[in-house]
Amino acid sequence: MSIDSPEDLAGLKAAGAVVAATLKECRRAVRAGITTADLDAVAGRVFARMGARSGPQLTYDFPGVICISVNDQVVHGVPGSRRLRDGDIVKVDVTAELNGYYSDACITVPVGRVKPASGRLAAASQAALLKGIDAARAGAPRNAIGAAVEAEVTKRGFHVIRELTGHGIGRGLHEKPDVLNWCDPLDDEPLTEGLVITIEPMISAGSTELEELEDGWTLVTQDGARSAHFEHTLVIRRDQPALVLTA
Repeated sequence: MSIDSPEDLAGLKAAGAVVAATLKECRRAVRAGITTADLDAVAGRVFARMGARSGPQLTYDFPGVICISVNDQVVHGVPGSRRLRDGDIVKVDVTAELNGYYSDACITVPVGRVKPASGRLAAASQAALLKGIDAARAGAPRNAIGAAVEAEVTKRGFHVIRELTGHGIGRGLHEKPDVLNWCDPLDDEPLTEGLVITIEPMISAGSTELEELEDGWTLVTQDGARSAHFEHTLVIRRDQPALVLTA
């Protein structure tokens, strides 16, 4: 969506605050031995307290409040009986709907002491997100975001999963435009002031080819390589950095 009124901005900020609060509580709860269903319940309690609803449930009838993906699971991991183990990395992907507005963000959280390679992988995704946000200004071509993201990921020795993208958001979970994590020369439409999008580098330490698990939701790397994912929802502004709604 594109913001048309102060009411729109206020609604999006409120939805973003739900996402930020949920991520904070889930990060605090991550530890060896907790199940992904337990983490999902943490998110559910925050949503209930703040009067929000799950975006994936509303839009796709997803079998969880949030998506929780571990290690080689890239996105759309279904909460369940899996227990986190020391050395895992877990992606906590939260989309909230509040009073008709949607907001979306993800963090990658280490469980206990992780191997240095996993720490570098997560740091690369987070750094790439910050580079993408810095490039996201009104008047810049949309592919400036992807160019900034991919350059940072490649510099750090990892790989962008090109099949997965960021997206427009606001009145729905997934809106136009797609926000690529790589530079497509044809994707040169200028970013417009007030546009609301997500930027979300999803990267792999190995293969960028994906497979879907039997649950019909979870996408994993084909070779079992670990992946990382960071994301924010933001508003494009002119002559100043984008406004991050989910920080």
